[in-house]
Amino acid sequence: IPVDMDAGEIAISRSTPGYQFEAAAASPAAATEKPDLDADAVAFVEATITEQKVVMFALEWCEFCWAVRKLFKAMGVEYESVDLDSVTYQEDDKGGKIRAVLAERTGSPTIPQIFVGGEHIGGCTELFEAFNSGALVQQLNALSIECNELAEKAESFLPQWLHPRKSA
Repeated sequence: IPVDMDAGEIAISRSTPGYQFEAAAASPAAATEKPDLDADAVAFVEATITEQKVVMFALEWCEFCWAVRKLFKAMGVEYESVDLDSVTYQEDDKGGKIRAVLAERTGSPTIPQIFVGGEHIGGCTELFEAFNSGALVQQLNALSIECNELAEKAESFLPQWLHPRKSA
């Protein structure tokens, strides 16, 4: 497979407005509009990240969530997993409402979203970067959370089909 797209692939990428590499930025008016967030979902997210030392908002089927679960297990870190696609969160689209709150709060629609000590760490990539730099262990230790030292890099917990990112 060639590295660069050919003319036909570029044409296909431009065929769906809003879902293309070169999509125009949203209008300033759209950027200032805030979505109507469910008050119960807002309260749930706030309470969860305040009450739990380590929390991951996840999807049961997400391989990046699995990678985070494997890292936490290897580290011996206990965490609260809020699986937004589980039966518990399907009624009245509670999982979707929580996800909207997370997207508004973090500025990112991706899952997982991880919080440690009430602080937003980010998704899988940001958590792995924090682990590899030692910042995650320091943050956990500051909260009196003991964890196992690991020799491997966090990327070893990613699915094997995933190719490593190349730096720019």
